This record gives sequence, C-alpha cells and structure tokens, in this order.
Amino acid sequence: MQSSHFWLTINNITAVFDQHAIPYQFIEDTSLYLQGVGMEPNEVTVEVQWDLIKSVHDLFMAYSPTPIKTTKDKGSFHFKMEGTSVQVQCMYNKAIRTDPFRIQLQREGLYFWCQSFYANRRDSGYKEVIDQHLHDLQMQMTEQNQTAWNQNNYQALINRYGAPEEVAAKIKHHPKGRLGSFYRYMEPVEGKRIAHLMGSNGIKGIALSLLGADVTVVDFSQENAAFAAEVAGAAGVNIQYEVSDVLSFKGDGSYDIILMELGVLHYFVNLGPLFQVIQRLLKPGGQLVLHEFHPISTKLITSKGKKHKVSGNYFDPTIENRQVAFSKYSSDSEEKTEVLQRKWTLGELITAVADTGLVVKVLEEEPNQKVHDIGIPKLFTLVAQKPS
Repeated sequence: MQSSHFWLTINNITAVFDQHAIPYQFIEDTSLYLQGVGMEPNEVTVEVQWDLIKSVHDLFMAYSPTPIKTTKDKGSFHFKMEGTSVQVQCMYNKAIRTDPFRIQLQREGLYFWCQSFYANRRDSGYKEVIDQHLHDLQMQMTEQNQTAWNQNNYQALINRYGAPEEVAAKIKHHPKGRLGSFYRYMEPVEGKRIAHLMGSNGIKGIALSLLGADVTVVDFSQENAAFAAEVAGAAGVNIQYEVSDVLSFKGDGSYDIILMELGVLHYFVNLGPLFQVIQRLLKPGGQLVLHEFHPISTKLITSKGKKHKVSGNYFDPTIENRQVAFSKYSSDSEEKTEVLQRKWTLGELITAVADTGLVVKVLEEEPNQKVHDIGIPKLFTLVAQKPS
C-alpha cells in the first residue's frame, strides 16, 4: 500500500526544488520505488547539485535538519518531513543535470526527477529485484507489441510491397539485392542454417533461402507469417516460420548464423536475455550478424532537409510509447498501433554481447546515403562469434 505521507513528502520536496530551480534527482531505493521496483522505502533519498547543498540545507531549516556531514566524496544531511525521514546528499563535482541516467517521471500531474533503475543494475544489492522487474516489464511489453503487430499488418504489407506474387518475382530476380550491406559477412550461405530473429515479413529469409540457406524465421506476428508463407510459396522455396517471441524460442544450438536487422533491439528492455538466447542457438564458431539503425540517428539527431538538430539525449534510458512501424501503411485508423520501445547506446549493446561470452569481430558504422546527411552515421553492423 502506498503511504500518503511518503507521497506528500515527495510532492513537497519536488515543489521546493522546482520553485528554487535546484537540480535534483531521487536515488537508490526511493528512485526504484518511484519506478515501480521494490517496496516503499523507510527513507526518502534525494541527490542535489553539489555546490548548492548549503542553500538546500537552508531551504529546509523549518524541519530542523542535521548539520551537513562531509566526507572526501560527498556531503549529506537528514531531517523529517510529514513523519518521513529524508536524506539529502551530493557527490562533489558531479553535475546532476548531465547524469546519463537522470529521467523525468509523472504521477497524478506531478513531474519529478529520479535516477533510472538501469543505473543500479550492476549493483549486487539491487540486481535481483531489478532483473525481476525487467522480466515482468518485458512480458508486458511483448504482449502489447504482439497485439499491435497482429492488427491489420497483413493488409499493411500488401499496401507497402504489393501482392505476394509480385514480391516473390522481385526477390527471385535478384535475391542478393533484397539483402543489406551486412550480407558480405554471411556469404556464402549455401548449406548454412540461419535463424532470422524477428524476421517480420520473411522477405530477407526468402532471399537467403533462394541463395541456398536453410532458413528459420522467428517472429510473433501471425500476419507476418501469413504474408511470408504466400511469398515463399510463390518464390518456390520453403522457409520454416516459427510464430513466437524470440525469448520463448526453443531452437537447438545448431545454427551457423543468427541474423537480426533494422529496428529490433528497441523491443527489449534488457539485452542480456536476448543475447543469452542467441548464444544458446549458435553452434560453436557460429556468428551473430546484427544490422541496426545507429543510435546517433535514432536517439540524438533530428534531420529535416539540410537542417540537423541535437534534439535527444543519447544516454536516455526511458521506455517510450511509439507508433508501430507499419502504421503509415495501414488503412485502419482505429487500430491499436502503439508499441513500447527502449533505445540502446552502442556501449550498452557491446557490453551486453560481451557479457554472454560472444566475441565481437566487427563493428562497422555506415554513413547516411543522403547528400545533406554526410558525416552522420545511419546504420551499423555488428558481427559476434561464439567461441569454438
């Protein structure tokens, strides 16, 4: 049960800091609880800009705060508000506004700042409860995303690509042309077992099958599977299409190549379980080929014609609601098309890959092809190998 005293204290502290333009963030157990992780803490813990802690101390004189206690690294003081213990602290020479994990939350019309629980994942005291929360959140996320991707997606595919027979003819004419720049890290594919995780409409998988690969496509959209089956039939090839979310896929560890490409990582709130599945699916010496949008373009820079603007925070770990990718090709404006997404930095990605024992062999960053976007990375390809 949520304590009214606890939330009143949160509200009051937030109001004081906002009124006086004090950079702050709720941290530790307080920040986790504010994000739905763990139980209500016995104490509210908040971090403030280090060179303002004396001013902050003065703001709460009505609550008889303890003197500021200082160590080599930080300062802190305590007081009680509405019966709730409060600890205010600062880390010397740390700029609160540039903390990469500082996020803004909203509750009942109140906006407040806290430190994202991703900041605490590698702390042994928090890891278990955070990982459980991420597991529960992933299940919720997958359910919502699966619902969105199974509403009129088949018709959206027809609207975008044309009839299955037309699509099959184009793939057969030039199968390599349906694959991206990543293909050079896969060829030759003849006789290789390839799993295309989150393989969507199956077009890439069908192209690989025409080139001689034994292909399994894994995706949770029945409508994607229906479209892929018709295109594969028209192309005269067989692909195995498993309607499943990736984390539930039970394939064996005999795949030569795991392929993932273009707009897939943001469907995971924790990359660890994904790469554990990939590590399990690959045979010794097998490779992951990941072709994705570069986070500089998806998280940081907004482009319009010749104009480019830094409009985002590269390090922002916020989980967001977005329109599903096919929505602009859908004719049904009433369908539920929102999905949950978490965008990742390159550092987070490479760390997650390394944590599972996969060895990074290639990280190729590709520039945008538009003349006005010269110098801005658009895509990247990561190749990682399972040790033999």
